[in-house]
Amino acid sequence: MTTWNLQGTVSHLLICNGSSCKKHKGEEVAEAIEDEIEKQGAQSLIHTTVTRCNGRCSDSCVVIAYPEGVWYKEITPKLAKSLVRKHLQGEKLEDHLLYTYDGQLIAADDKGAKGKKKK
Repeated sequence: MTTWNLQGTVSHLLICNGSSCKKHKGEEVAEAIEDEIEKQGAQSLIHTTVTRCNGRCSDSCVVIAYPEGVWYKEITPKLAKSLVRKHLQGEKLEDHLLYTYDGQLIAADDKGAKGKKKK
């Protein structure tokens, strides 16, 4: 098992690969993100983790960026590359925001606010 030294990491991207996200090219999104990180020489700055379901299946493919606390919706392999470049510049992929963070998660639009309440 690998144990990475994450010191110096500035962003952690959580890439959903639950069943709905897989149907929306979640595996290809993960590959595109990892390829773009390498292309940009940012392996020590951005860490990635492929997750199971993140609970927003209707927004597939979902990518979450921490410590920013930004949730992205409807990410494609092409958008994944742009997402990496934006994060390296300290920017967001504005048209695909689902939630932002300001002490708590805040829905970026009405679609983000819809869903089931957690019990």
